[in-house]
Amino acid sequence: MLHKEIPFLRIGLPLCAGIISGLYIKPDITFLVITGIIIICGFLSSLLFNKYLTNQIFGYTLTISLFISGLLLYTNEKNSISILKPEKTIFTCTLSDYPEEKENSFRLIVKLNRKIEDGKSETVNGSILLYNKKDSSVASLLPGDLLIIQCTPVEIANRGNPYEFDYRFFMENQGIRYYAFTNSHDIIRHIIPIHRKLIHRALIIREKIIWMFKERGIRGERLALVSAITLGQKRMLDPEQKLNFIKAGVMHIMAVSGLHAIILSLFVFNLLFFLKRRFNILRISITILILWSFAYVTGLTPSVLRATLMFSFLQGGKLMKRPANGINSVLASAFFLILVRPSVIFDAGFLLSYSAVIYIICFYSDFYLILHFKNWLTDKIWQSAAITMIAQAGTLPLTIMLFNRFPTYFILANITIVPISNLLIITGCLVPMFFQVHFLSQLLALLLNYLTGLTDLLTAHAASLPYSTIENIGSTALECILLTCTIFLFLHFILKKKSIPVFYPVIFLILFVFVGAVRDISSKTTNELVIYNTPGTSTIGIRTGKTLNLFSDSINVGPEVKRHCATLGLRIKSTVLKNNYQCIRAGRKEILITSFLNTKIIQDFVPDILILTGSKPEIEKDLILTHPPGIVIISSEATSGFRFPAQFAVTGIDSIHFVRKSGAFIKRI
Repeated sequence: MLHKEIPFLRIGLPLCAGIISGLYIKPDITFLVITGIIIICGFLSSLLFNKYLTNQIFGYTLTISLFISGLLLYTNEKNSISILKPEKTIFTCTLSDYPEEKENSFRLIVKLNRKIEDGKSETVNGSILLYNKKDSSVASLLPGDLLIIQCTPVEIANRGNPYEFDYRFFMENQGIRYYAFTNSHDIIRHIIPIHRKLIHRALIIREKIIWMFKERGIRGERLALVSAITLGQKRMLDPEQKLNFIKAGVMHIMAVSGLHAIILSLFVFNLLFFLKRRFNILRISITILILWSFAYVTGLTPSVLRATLMFSFLQGGKLMKRPANGINSVLASAFFLILVRPSVIFDAGFLLSYSAVIYIICFYSDFYLILHFKNWLTDKIWQSAAITMIAQAGTLPLTIMLFNRFPTYFILANITIVPISNLLIITGCLVPMFFQVHFLSQLLALLLNYLTGLTDLLTAHAASLPYSTIENIGSTALECILLTCTIFLFLHFILKKKSIPVFYPVIFLILFVFVGAVRDISSKTTNELVIYNTPGTSTIGIRTGKTLNLFSDSINVGPEVKRHCATLGLRIKSTVLKNNYQCIRAGRKEILITSFLNTKIIQDFVPDILILTGSKPEIEKDLILTHPPGIVIISSEATSGFRFPAQFAVTGIDSIHFVRKSGAFIKRI
């Protein structure tokens, strides 16, 4: 039975369900009292059935209590972030990471400790994102440094574009709800602490290792690539390098994850081959110690913690002569990570990492045994291809939903690039270990430099191949869940020799197709006006069925529009706004797009919806609105200082929408 073989599945599912419910449910004291009484009564009632083989009341009560626990954990995490007023305030805080250099500023993430108002000090929680004007003194700050700053917190907000990445939700899950702009004068005091936290010391050690790479002659793009692949430090990467890895389907080697932990643990474990029998406990202990040291240096990311915890559980089970179930070990590591930070289940890296590993554990062995090769090299190539295809099957729905693309040459790229990256990871770990032995570390650095260059070259070549990626494909969250269930059940049915009825995967496939069909029909039978929030440009979309008529002052289609079209499968018909005004009839609505407004234009077109474009739309001083438009929308190109004349707010205009301030405007027409 699953609840006996994989107990963490039974306790993990209701816990996660409770966390997800926290997105929609805000429990109050009445809710907590009622659920508390139900749970206590349930556990007391279950005592009457302890003599029976199964105790369903206990099971149901435990499930409810885990669900409520997940809800409370997530709610508590969100409520722990303090609410800040949008006014200049003095804070004491701790720098969480190294300052990240931007074009005109340094980006700092600081953990808030206290705020000082009217001479009174008050404890505050959460972090704030600071954009500090470029200053040499800021560049020298270290993680863990204590700062006293003054700033005006601004709440992070999304742009409101359809199906856009929820940046606010993402940052809030990192404990960051506000941002602020500062300069050197706003940093009132800088204090170097006597003792730094472990996580801050880990980041400093990571930076020292990058310095070691530089000292041994690794420079430029290769240093950026080595830092990303071995240490997870991606700040120095060029955007083109990232795009090449995404297109080639090998971005996972750039994100320090379970792959790195497995490679390192196998390398160390095999290196200690001479420690056998009664010394096996020492062999395992050394491997686990080195693996945890690696996890520490790379910043204790969830993916590395998952792999490190799983390896520790598996090896601990062997030492106690109680072999652990692979899936249960993976879920156990997830369970502990979720307890520490419940919102981790919404992280893309967490979801991709666990999806890939669970699929590999469940299906790799059966899939690999489909073909048999006697030749050693051919067999190794098939192993690599098999594990790549299974991992890709597990992450396919998430990849489509999150990135709107699918790498077509992922098998070829993984077979050629991943083995080289394995050597790169091992060599990258050896360079700092033997840094003091100059001639040896120099030789290792030369090898590392060559492997990095080869990896970069092969990745760029794979990304440049024709049709390297299928782009502009997307799905909704519900479609992603249904497709994941469909793929899992079909693989289980095919590879596990029909261990489940074909009815189950077929049902989920039908549901997946049905949801897609409903979305498609809804798109075809409706019309919609979308004024996108694209700072610096005016982008107006009029969707008629599956066609998006795009009106913009730029010839380039923005990523916001591409994501919207990819998710709904829309065709784009672009029109560049060359004239000062343009009137469009959509359904029964007259839509006027113009960069200036006078009485004649209003009288000639009598628009239902008025869209003002340009950075400073010109409005006639004595404008007469005999037939005022119902809605006025000011595009995102308008500067923040532009204001629609106040006297027109009482002339019959129902609403005035400022896209830059209030987000994208979306309306069925």
